[in-house]
Amino acid sequence: MSRLVPLRDLKAGIQRGYRLVGLDVGSKTIGVALSDTTLTIATPMETIVRTKFRNDAARLAAIVAEQKVGGFVIGWPVNMDGSEGPRCQSTKSFCENLSGVIDLPQTLWDERLSTAAVERTLLDADSSRARRKEVIDKMAAAYILQGALDAF
Repeated sequence: MSRLVPLRDLKAGIQRGYRLVGLDVGSKTIGVALSDTTLTIATPMETIVRTKFRNDAARLAAIVAEQKVGGFVIGWPVNMDGSEGPRCQSTKSFCENLSGVIDLPQTLWDERLSTAAVERTLLDADSSRARRKEVIDKMAAAYILQGALDAF
């Protein structure tokens, strides 16, 4: 059963000293970002290259254990017009599967234009194509997580 909750409930349920993890879930990678313990700043952490779900979930479980994580903010890939497409169904399935492995609350955060915003920032910083490819997913996860933190 999915542990999806509204953002306000996610914030209310986080114990003092715990962090949130932001996820940008793609078909090939999962960008991971981590908040500070005051739930103010999101920092890019890593990009998980997707293999089998159990391997992906095991890495996320390790992050949860290592970093005192109290919940997840997961990018919600709605279409530009706000409608839900096939990527939304894939994200819902990921959330449900993750709930079966890691019993923490999750909230979905609109990720429209997150990758484009990060790419623009990297281009402005004159990052090479290889460098952009290496960091874009974890930076998109940080962008998603920061949006949710700013909305608290």
